[in-house]
Amino acid sequence: MSAGSELSVADLLSAGRAALSQGEWEEARPCFEAALARGESAEAIEALAMAAWWLDDARVTIESREHAYRLYREHGDAAAAARMAIWLAWDYLAFRGEPAVASGWLQRAHRLLDGVEPAPEHGWLAIREGEIAFLLENDVAAARRLARRARAIGRSLGEGDLELSGMALEGMALASEGKVAEGIRLLDEASAAAVAGEISELWAVGRACCYLITACERVRDFERASQWSQRMLEFAKRWRIPHLFAVCRAHYAAVLVSRGTWAEAEVEFEAAMREFAGSRPGMGFEAVVRLAELRRRQGRLEEASALFREVEFHPYAQLGLAAVALDGGDAALTVELAERFLRQLGPENRLQRVEGLDLFVRALVVLSELERARAALTELQALVADVDTDPLRASALATEGAVAAAEGELEKARLNLEDAVDLFQRSGAPFETARARIELARVLMALGRKDTAAQQARTAHEAMRAMRAEREAEGAAALLRELDSAEVGGVSTTLTRREVEVLRLVAQGLSNPEIAERLVLSEHTVHRHLANLLGKLGLSSRAAAAAWGARHGLV
Repeated sequence: MSAGSELSVADLLSAGRAALSQGEWEEARPCFEAALARGESAEAIEALAMAAWWLDDARVTIESREHAYRLYREHGDAAAAARMAIWLAWDYLAFRGEPAVASGWLQRAHRLLDGVEPAPEHGWLAIREGEIAFLLENDVAAARRLARRARAIGRSLGEGDLELSGMALEGMALASEGKVAEGIRLLDEASAAAVAGEISELWAVGRACCYLITACERVRDFERASQWSQRMLEFAKRWRIPHLFAVCRAHYAAVLVSRGTWAEAEVEFEAAMREFAGSRPGMGFEAVVRLAELRRRQGRLEEASALFREVEFHPYAQLGLAAVALDGGDAALTVELAERFLRQLGPENRLQRVEGLDLFVRALVVLSELERARAALTELQALVADVDTDPLRASALATEGAVAAAEGELEKARLNLEDAVDLFQRSGAPFETARARIELARVLMALGRKDTAAQQARTAHEAMRAMRAEREAEGAAALLRELDSAEVGGVSTTLTRREVEVLRLVAQGLSNPEIAERLVLSEHTVHRHLANLLGKLGLSSRAAAAAWGARHGLV
């Protein structure tokens, strides 16, 4: 509809709002501009800001909302002024990447609403603060509390958009706390209602569905994430919402990474980053942090580290840097980063705590700090038992296998890793499956089961090559070469690093209690290591083991 001069201001505003409700952003804007040409009003300026927001015009959006804010203040309308402050908080974050300015506007909204009768603005302020607590502060308890407040306000005022948005935010927080089934139920319900038209504002529809996709990504429910990502991509395309399209693309690309289809993920990441650059540059971290994880899996560790550092404020970036350090052989740095990450987390954030503990335990194993590793593993197992999803159980089993192998409990390690492989495979996580196969192959090799070990290593090598995980593929190839030369005199000579340490101390004449004190292990663990190495070498005594080590240059 054209903004003709024959229309009244009220008609122009009505026509513009009707165009907005239909996603006709270009038609809506001139209606509001024509209304403003007849005379300044806060309502028309606010409406123009919304049209400019949909058209990704950051300058007009922010200037108009600040102008409307001042006019509402002059007119004594505290709730409307607070509404502008709430929007401006997100504008400064999304368009300009300025969280300090965003925080200032949220505090201003609080002060304006203090003493105001219950209004929708109270609920939307809670939603905005909950989003920031979740995305930037990793505080899921605060996000859940604020979501419940918004949901209650929406229900009491009969504001369906607010109630469903609060439901979706609460679901995302609950899932991150480990209450996966309860959280996903709320998210599915809110998202289904949103796409069915029960949420009137299009921006609120997109937000509810993005909460769901974020939660699915965190709990590693890749099938559900894929389904909703596709629905949201269709929704964003139909309504021509570039920034929502970019967010959904970033999440969908992360799903593709998890499924091992990395060439497709690259295409989606590139498109998402272009769209963020053109619409919401302040939100580009959504794509950057996920692209960094792809680079890490590809073995491009320097690129991954640089990308993670670009968005170091993001929780995934902190974990990503710890993982890069471990991949690069700096287990001490991984321990430092993981400890720092875990200190900053509240106990409610179970999913993030699981990921941090997993890295922490694995780094401690590399450093042979097995008592600390076992203690952290106990906490990890308790958390996973509460969350109880296949991908997380698989991760915990693989980590338990790594600890068991380091402690010399090879049969236990074999069982843990075999179960981890099965669960990872069932979850549709080929990269994790292949990594677990490599660990399993090493344990089988240590048990003297060369053929079975080679089969696992070969399968892992093929999978890593197919995904173009070059660094991991080379590791699997090196293991295959090691297996080819792992027989000397008809017995397996593959000893773990800890077994070699025990062998050297045995050759020096130390007793089991003395070895335990030197290596900070229990006597039982030392006895098990000694029994394992004697069994692998086909020897019957400590003296024979010492002599064997001397002959083969290990002592």
